[in-house]
Amino acid sequence: MHTVNSVRGQFKSALKETDEAWKLLILELEQQFGPGLDLSAVLFLIGVQELGINKRKFGKDQKLELMHIAICTVLEPYGFYTPLGRDTDGYPHWELDGALPALTAGQQSQLMKEAILHYFDKK
Repeated sequence: MHTVNSVRGQFKSALKETDEAWKLLILELEQQFGPGLDLSAVLFLIGVQELGINKRKFGKDQKLELMHIAICTVLEPYGFYTPLGRDTDGYPHWELDGALPALTAGQQSQLMKEAILHYFDKK
């Protein structure tokens, strides 16, 4: 039987593991792409990778599209999105599978970090 304290302890341990793994991922990516990477920058990099383009300059709208591609890609294994295929320009599209859960900003950040770590673990 789990007590509230044991569950709380397991949760804190999992958060610590995610934070440590995230820091290691950022260090590894910064070796390739330079310092100052944050969650948004990592999402952008995933979007570029998933789209498979080598363009160097992106407009603001293109950057947002690339981040959207990344968000759908990393959340797909969690059952939030179903891939629909690619359009004539090669952009992937997804269908939202129901409403996303209501999360605080901190919970959203934690979910995205976990999903990104899972994404890189698969690669």
